[in-house]
Amino acid sequence: MKKHLYIETVGCQMNLLDSELVVASLRRRGYKLVDRAQKADVILFNTCSVREHAEEKIYSALGRLKHIKRQNPQTIIGVLGCMAQNHQANVFQRAPYVDLVVGPGQLHQIPGLLDEVAEGTAQRLEVSLDRKGFAKNEIEQSFEAYDPLRTPEMRPSPYQAFVRIQIGCDKFCTYCIVPKVRGPEQCRPPKAIIAEVRQLASEGCREITLLGQTVNSYQHQNGSITTRLSDLLLQLSDIDGIERLKFVTSYPCDMTDDLLQAVGSLRKCSHYLHVPAQSGSNDILKRMKRGYTVEQYREMLSRIRHYVPDATITSDFIVGFSGETEADFVLTKALVEECRFKNSFIFKYSERPGTKGAMHHVDDVPERVKKQRNNELLDIQNTISYEDNQVRVGKQYEVLIEGPSKNADKHNSSGPLVQLAGRTMWDHIVVFEGNPRLIGEILPVTIYEANAFTLFGEVQTEHVGPEVYQLSS
Repeated sequence: MKKHLYIETVGCQMNLLDSELVVASLRRRGYKLVDRAQKADVILFNTCSVREHAEEKIYSALGRLKHIKRQNPQTIIGVLGCMAQNHQANVFQRAPYVDLVVGPGQLHQIPGLLDEVAEGTAQRLEVSLDRKGFAKNEIEQSFEAYDPLRTPEMRPSPYQAFVRIQIGCDKFCTYCIVPKVRGPEQCRPPKAIIAEVRQLASEGCREITLLGQTVNSYQHQNGSITTRLSDLLLQLSDIDGIERLKFVTSYPCDMTDDLLQAVGSLRKCSHYLHVPAQSGSNDILKRMKRGYTVEQYREMLSRIRHYVPDATITSDFIVGFSGETEADFVLTKALVEECRFKNSFIFKYSERPGTKGAMHHVDDVPERVKKQRNNELLDIQNTISYEDNQVRVGKQYEVLIEGPSKNADKHNSSGPLVQLAGRTMWDHIVVFEGNPRLIGEILPVTIYEANAFTLFGEVQTEHVGPEVYQLSS
């Protein structure tokens, strides 16, 4: 009899990939994925610890499962990922009906652990070593990379895939919990990455997004041979079937000229770069231990514009970090207005126990001020995004058609047409009416309307009309 699996994922692209791989491994053991926890024999939450809200959301969801466990004690409930590594046995204390707590370095153990729990084994805790008190190689080994071969049906889209090239982080920004919960920075061998991408291409995948906590820090040493991200992109661009290459998230100090030259010269590389700034104040950047100044960030942007003149750049900002004054915030607003990012992900500072920020800096900005600054910065960014998108009206772009849009069910289309969504090589979201048979194709779409977040267009079945904006060979 098949077991039924429900999994809920919170967090970044790395978490989405981890969930995909866990589901694939369990599907191979006969599990069937279901869309509601009430239908499942196994309920898993893959979690994030970057912000307190994400953790509390999981505890709230776990609280709603009490009655399921009471009605069917055989139901297995598991907490996976960053929150599991961060809270460890505390998860059992807050939710004693949880059976399994598994860190991101132990995901490969999940099938066996589920078997043990089903056979009557007590609660299982499997996490990596703490980054203090152990030898570096022991810590690295305890944060084991999990990148098994996948099956196409497990990907959200058969035409797109995340590929992990790096795990962990050694930057130790004072606000960030990632080095603690994801472990030391470790880079996968290029041979393994290339083999995975070749397999994905053979299964019909057309777009690859390379993942790493600071992905442009990628550097793998094999004897006298050093492979950088620029070298890896060059090798991946030769793989038939792959039409687009992206990478996230980049660290400003590691945005090297060789990498920018590769992005600018390789036809398959998306001209989209996500490079978080976090603040426009040097005092705050120093307190965050970001490792660069605002002037150095501007210089990096200048080099991006030199090597990739048409690049779209997105950023992250934290408002209300410890000690942030109104003057500091004004500097952040000025940086956003100057740089005109395609988009910015803006967050209110959330103190994370165990970070240097929590140990050494008082979380002294009132919540109402954080909220006000968050909304104010968001308004500035949305205005910029709207203005920049208006410039794209009337132009035509090559769009990889990903599938039905989020609002396809609500959109009134006629006949066989549905509202489809896709992305340009600059990562703009484009929606338009089209036949579902177009999904997976790369086609020219003419833009007739735009808001701050989305371009609205019309697919061109004939390659006629306005100039098509695409990356040249």
